Amino acid sequence: MARIACGGCAIDRGRDDRGVFPPEQVAEVKAVACELPKRLGLPLARFSRAEIHRFIIERAICQASASTIGRWLAQDAIQPWRVKSWIFPRDPDFLGKAGRVLDLYAGLWDGEPLDPRDQVISADAKPSIQARKRIHPGTPPAPGRPQRVEHEYERMGALTYFDAWDVRHGGVIGRSEPTGGILAFDRLVHQVMTREPYASAPRVFWIVDNGSDHRGKASIKRLQTRWRNLILVHLPVHGSWLNQVEIYHSIIQRKLLAPNDFASTAELARALNDFEHHYNQIAKPFDWKFTRQDLAELLDRIAQHPAEENTTDAAATPTATASEPIDAHTTDDGHGRDPPAMALAA
Repeated sequence: MARIACGGCAIDRGRDDRGVFPPEQVAEVKAVACELPKRLGLPLARFSRAEIHRFIIERAICQASASTIGRWLAQDAIQPWRVKSWIFPRDPDFLGKAGRVLDLYAGLWDGEPLDPRDQVISADAKPSIQARKRIHPGTPPAPGRPQRVEHEYERMGALTYFDAWDVRHGGVIGRSEPTGGILAFDRLVHQVMTREPYASAPRVFWIVDNGSDHRGKASIKRLQTRWRNLILVHLPVHGSWLNQVEIYHSIIQRKLLAPNDFASTAELARALNDFEHHYNQIAKPFDWKFTRQDLAELLDRIAQHPAEENTTDAAATPTATASEPIDAHTTDDGHGRDPPAMALAA
């Protein structure tokens, strides 16, 4: 049997010890797996099964093999080698501000049903989309072989794609700009608000995040002075995952931009425009499931997390814990975030 000396202890690497271990030892091993390694004095960012095994042998906690430890952790779906990102809302009125948007998705405003002629727009920008010209042409798929894309490329510039998603009817209106900014966003607003049914609608609600193109009270005054039927609705900070247009961003990322092979930003802009027309032929409203009540319940569950999750006494004070974590999605959509799995899209 192979044995490795480690910190004065011999660690078995061979036969799996399937002996019976006291429940107390099993519980202690699981407790180690549910702890951050640095709190145990280890120079690790996260545990692996092998590192847990090494630790419990060195500390004489248990003589179980690595495979036995793996089975114990699997019983409770403990996977300390996995990492999930968190976002801490900074807005004390996160539920109130986000709830207004979720109510709009449900067809309500200030507790009253929307007029059938009211329109709801979800808008944002997908910045810094690169045009990457591949050094060698790719090859199409073939039996038993996927499409091939050359790894090396030349950077041919980048653009920003502004788009407005029609929440109630489905469909997108977009435009490509060399850069972002207030003027570029205002051109998107003009493009939407000068066409029907938005021009004659009693109210057109624009749902936006807190990007610099449309941030704060100044943006409300600027846009609502120019467009009398426009109502700008801001999501709270760190609430962009509730913006439905992000779902469309993920669609163009999957179906158009990956793999990325465009000889110029002009070709990229044409491709974005062509895809927009292509998608609008089949577009329909997203089947959004997440409600204000769902968000309230999520925030309640988060608030019940034990205070010992904080690393210092100061972090356990009410002031420091006012911001509670919310899941952040990790698949890239160009913003470093991904729309939530709360709506179904083609």
